[in-house]
Parts: sequence; structure tokens; C-alpha cells
Amino acid sequence: MTRYRAKRHFGRTAEPRGEGAAPDGAASFVVQIHDASTMHFDFRLEVDGVLKSWSVPKGPSPDPREKRLAMPTEDHPLEYREFEGIIPAGEYGGGTVIVWDQGTYHPLTDDFAGGLERGHVKFRLEGTKLRGGYALTRFRGGDGDGRESWLLVKEKDERAVRDGRTPDPVRARSARTNRTLKRVSAEATDEDTWHSE
Repeated sequence: MTRYRAKRHFGRTAEPRGEGAAPDGAASFVVQIHDASTMHFDFRLEVDGVLKSWSVPKGPSPDPREKRLAMPTEDHPLEYREFEGIIPAGEYGGGTVIVWDQGTYHPLTDDFAGGLERGHVKFRLEGTKLRGGYALTRFRGGDGDGRESWLLVKEKDERAVRDGRTPDPVRARSARTNRTLKRVSAEATDEDTWHSE
């Protein structure tokens, strides 16, 4: 959480500090759409009390033929599962965030945390929108230089959708509130964008 906290000024952003939310039963996942300097999806898996996180520019696909680039970012606190709002301009990641999908996942790799260290894990998502098996595989980096690249790929199973597409992020709706990015931005309150310490 050190990297996460070092990048944020909590007197200027409503993002959670990460003060120790307890795990809540089955391991959770969340996919957030983040309209920052570039629009992207943030894919997060609960592992060992934090959300392991990847930026997925094109978003997860339900089609096993679509290999989606996933760039690791810093671990996020479990409280981030519910974060939806605006990160103020000038702050790290400034822009609007919605929770596009959320749910639980079941590891299909023994020693899941170890599998992430080694660079390959499989898991089954039980989300509002994403369901079935997926794999994350590191194909570049992992030697401590901080420049890792991964692929997020749908497994060939009963939940696979040939020619399935991730929705247009501008039109996509939140799994939590049914709001679009535009609506979150238009309805922003001081609580959404700012709080003082």
C-alpha cells in the first residue's frame, strides 16, 4: 500500500486511504472504467488483503480469441472495490471512475499468490457482467525492472462468447449505480471529488 498512498493526496481526493477493510467471504474482483488521461479499464483481484491491479486499455473480453494487454499498477486497498466518483484534475489518475463490473472469483490455480509471482494464474469470475474462466499471463518483465506486461484472456468454456465485445466505455453503465461516466461527472458532489483531512 506504500506505492498507492505515496501517489495520492488524501486531502484532495475522495479515494479510500486503505485503512484495513476486512476480506468479505469469497475473494472479490472489480472492473472499473477510468476516464483519466486515457480511457481504460482497471481490473482488480482481491489477493492477500489487497486488490492486485492491472490497467486494461481495451477492457476484458468474453471472446477467447481476444488477448487483452494488462499492465500492472500498484496494489489498491479493498475499499477501492466500491469507489465511484471523480479524482480531481491534477491528482494522480485524475478523472471519472465507475464500477463497470463486480463480484467474486474462484482461483483455479493452486497457491494463487505464488502463481501471480510466477506469472500465470487461472480463475473463474462470478460477476454481474463477466462470468467464467479467465487467465492472466505475464509475457514481458517480471525481473524487477517494473516494466511488466500481461495478457488477460477468456478461457474456452460455456461462458465464452464468440465475437463478444466489451461495451463502449462512454456508454457503459455502472454495476453498482447504473450510472454512466457522464452522469457521475454531472452529478458530482463535493463528497465525490474532495474531502478535507
